[in-house]
Amino acid sequence: MVVGIVGLGLMGGSFGIAIRKYKIATEILGYDHNKMHQKDAIELNLVDKIVSLDELLKCDLIILSIPVDAIIKFLPSLTGCSSTTTIIDFGSTKELIVKNIPKILKTNFIPAHPMTGTEKFGPSAAIDGLYENKTMVLCDLDKCANLHKQRAIELFNKLKMNLVFMDSKEHDIHACYMSHLPHAISFALGNIVMNHENPQDIVSLAAGGFKDMSRVAKSSPDMWTDIFRQNRDNMLDAISLYEDQVSKIKQMIKDEDYGEIKKWMKNANSLHDIL
Repeated sequence: MVVGIVGLGLMGGSFGIAIRKYKIATEILGYDHNKMHQKDAIELNLVDKIVSLDELLKCDLIILSIPVDAIIKFLPSLTGCSSTTTIIDFGSTKELIVKNIPKILKTNFIPAHPMTGTEKFGPSAAIDGLYENKTMVLCDLDKCANLHKQRAIELFNKLKMNLVFMDSKEHDIHACYMSHLPHAISFALGNIVMNHENPQDIVSLAAGGFKDMSRVAKSSPDMWTDIFRQNRDNMLDAISLYEDQVSKIKQMIKDEDYGEIKKWMKNANSLHDIL
């Protein structure tokens, strides 16, 4: 199988490493508008060669590992591919992408979201093992042809991923709480510290808790602006719920109601019983 990867950063580059490791592809082709990414991807052996759009369209499988707005803009470029070419996007949002799939590609298209990643980006961020034992969400498979559905399931099983199936609207709600809201909170925490008159004094005390919560604030602003835009309504709902919880702990501290604070924290502890 000839695999084409659009976007040669963390996700695309790591996918190249994974399919080479498990000998899934006979050839791995790369497509990226960034000339430096092209050069780095070849030097790091993430792909076998960089190709033109015409060459990309001849692949058996095309992976879209670019920002979510870029996926929507790129979709019309793929309308010339064969009905036997499987197209899988790795976007962190799904509903708007699905709504923008050209009619001719709807049966080719597998909307997917690998629940994995790091705060780093670019080809040099690509790592071995990024996908193994991670969750891959596959959406709206009832709308795609059986060839592409089975190819995607077989591919991700070979990569030792845990498959979860849901519709795109449901995905965006769940992803908001598990990924998008935590990123917003991390960015907010980073801004609180950076807006302090002596941010370096605060950071000098940083231990595990702060580092864990602020780590993803190093993520790409371009990528996350697109995600927040596409998942706007769910983000607003989630932020409102978060504000309710912050208001609740603020009031309990103000009232010195430490018994209720302990109950509130114990209830949050129970989350890890189901994780």
